[in-house]
Amino acid sequence: MADVDVVVPCYNYDQFLTDSVSSVLDQKGVDLRVLIIDNASEDQSLAVARRLAASDPRVEIIAHAENRGATFSYNEGIDWAQSRYFLILDADDMLAPGALARAVALMDAEPGVSFTRGGEARLENGQIAIHDFTYEETGWQVIEGRELIAQICRTPVNIVGANTVIRRTAAQKQVGHYRATLRYTDDLEMWLRLATVGKVAGTRTVQAIRRYHDQRGSVFYQSFQVRDFIERERAFASFFAHEGSALPNAASLMAMARRGLGEHAYWSGVAHLARGQLSTGRELFAMSHERRRLAMHLPPIGWLTRMDHPFGRAGKILNDAMSVCIAAFMR
Repeated sequence: MADVDVVVPCYNYDQFLTDSVSSVLDQKGVDLRVLIIDNASEDQSLAVARRLAASDPRVEIIAHAENRGATFSYNEGIDWAQSRYFLILDADDMLAPGALARAVALMDAEPGVSFTRGGEARLENGQIAIHDFTYEETGWQVIEGRELIAQICRTPVNIVGANTVIRRTAAQKQVGHYRATLRYTDDLEMWLRLATVGKVAGTRTVQAIRRYHDQRGSVFYQSFQVRDFIERERAFASFFAHEGSALPNAASLMAMARRGLGEHAYWSGVAHLARGQLSTGRELFAMSHERRRLAMHLPPIGWLTRMDHPFGRAGKILNDAMSVCIAAFMR
């Protein structure tokens, strides 16, 4: 039976922690160790963690006297890991039933795979939305790591759900720690790094459930749209300055990522202008112009064809763009 180490970093998530850890302990077909890392929570998270550890010998705890940050906890978990496979699961999210058994069966059969990724369901207001994914078994697609790197550079958004990433521990040890200099996009850079040391397997089967709520750490970050583009660009720059520099086409891939960020910023700017958010829209247009100077004269239509939801999301953006044009014409 394959062995899996799961790290659950936690800060002030006492109301979610039991669901998160239970979703791991209930996994069948694998030998488990679970490490809860409490980052000096100010609620009852540590007390909940201690109850979970007291009720199941597979659960261990590290309790920090001060909040060291999520990246520190991720790296602490990497140092702790010793099983064949490894996962980091946010304390407010959950694994889908059977997620670990599915992933380790694939990696046992495909020793060249460095990590697996899958679908994420969305839990909000007690309702689960699956979108393009399914709870049915859909099988796996295995691709070369360089192919995933090229895909992410071509459309530079984080297409990998962090809570679904079950990785080979040896591959994680090989690429090392998350970089503390990338506070918001250390995971995006990590997928690129892991893809340099092996193949990547993906499935449309739901592997994890992401909980959406007002306390999520990403809420504040996502409230500043321009920063998201800047931080993503920093992740690509860091990757290509380090592990990615050995790729034969590193310079062209970095240029492709910057161009893609410019195209994305253009359409995001259109959408913000259409919603009356003029300052953000202008900032995004300026960012787009710096990375793709033709965008102001030749809209990057190609970006829309590469989006995950070409008819849904892109259609909304095009409608927003049309509204802007009509409003300008009517003045």
